[in-house]
Amino acid sequence: MTEGSETVADIEARMERARGAFARLKAEMARAIVGHEALVEHVFIGLVCGGHCLLEGVPGLGKTLLVRSLGEVLGLSFSRVQFTPDLMPADITGTNLLADDASGRKVFEFQRGPIFANIVLADEVNRATPKTQSALLEAMQEASVTVGGRSHRLDNPFMVLATQNPLEMEGTYPLPEAQVDRFFFKLVLAQPGREELARIADFTTAGPPAPLRQVLDGAAILEIRRWVRETPLADAVKDYAVRLVLATRPGREAGEAGVELARRYMLYGASPRGLQSLILGGKARALLAGRPNVSFDDIRSMATPSLRHRLIVNLEADADGIGPEAILAEVVRRVPEAP
Repeated sequence: MTEGSETVADIEARMERARGAFARLKAEMARAIVGHEALVEHVFIGLVCGGHCLLEGVPGLGKTLLVRSLGEVLGLSFSRVQFTPDLMPADITGTNLLADDASGRKVFEFQRGPIFANIVLADEVNRATPKTQSALLEAMQEASVTVGGRSHRLDNPFMVLATQNPLEMEGTYPLPEAQVDRFFFKLVLAQPGREELARIADFTTAGPPAPLRQVLDGAAILEIRRWVRETPLADAVKDYAVRLVLATRPGREAGEAGVELARRYMLYGASPRGLQSLILGGKARALLAGRPNVSFDDIRSMATPSLRHRLIVNLEADADGIGPEAILAEVVRRVPEAP
C-alpha cells in the first residue's frame, strides 16, 4: 500500500527519524536546561511548524540560556535584542550605510541587523514603542524586511522568541491583540521547585559545563517541517479542533459545550489562526512521538499554548479572577470528541 509515492515503510521510517531527532534534542538540552521539559517541546514544535513563540515569565528563569542552547544544539545562528523604549526599528532590521565601492564612488550599503538570524530572542518586547514592535512583527509575518525601498529576505528557518515580564508593567507598551494573535504559541514559564533549584545550583556553581553537541541542522528542521504538514488528520479530529475553537466564542447558543463560561466571561474567542496553531501543533506532537496520525489528545494538549493568548476576557472575568486558562480548561472538559 502506498500514499502518493511513499510506501508504508517509508512513512514509518520518516516517523522514526523524527522521533529519534527529537529524543536526541531533549537529551542534549537537558545537559544545559534544568526542568522546562514541556517548554522545550513546545518551542521545538513551534520551530518545526514555522511559528513564533511568546514567552511570559519573571527574570532569571533561563529564557536566554534556553534560546542560546537551542541554537547550539540545532546548529542555527542566534541573536538577542534587549527591547527598550529608545530602541528604533533600524536597530532591529538594519539600515543603509554610506560606503565606498571598488571604484571609490559613494554608495549605500545595507548593514544587516540582528533580525537576520535563525533564532531571535526579543527580550521584554513590550518595553519598546509600538513602532519598533511593528517592525519586528512585520518581519515575523513576511519573513523579510524592507529598507530604503528594497526587500531583504530573512534566514530560513527563522523563529522569534519574544519575552515579556508579567510583574513590571509600568512604562511598557503591551502588544495589541492583533499582534499577539500572530504568535503561534504563548508559553508561561513556571518557577522552579525545590529539586530543580538544587540542580540549578549544581549546574551554575560548579565547573564550566561541557559544550553542547549539535544534533540537527537547518536542513533537517525544514525537512521535519514538511513532514509535519504531511501528517494525516482524520475528519473527526479536525472537527473536534473546530468545535474547541467555536466553544471559546461568547455568542454561541446556550447549552452547547463550554458556552456558559465563555458567554459570561469572554469578549472575543479564538481566531482562525488559533485553529491553524491547534492543528499544526497536534500534527507536530504526533510526528515527534512517532505516531502515524493526530489523536484527540494531541489536539487537547495544544489547546492552552495555542489559544490562551487569543482569548479576550471581559471586566467581570478580571473581577472574579477568571483567566483564559480557566476558560480553556472548561472548554476542553465540556466539548466531546464526537458531536
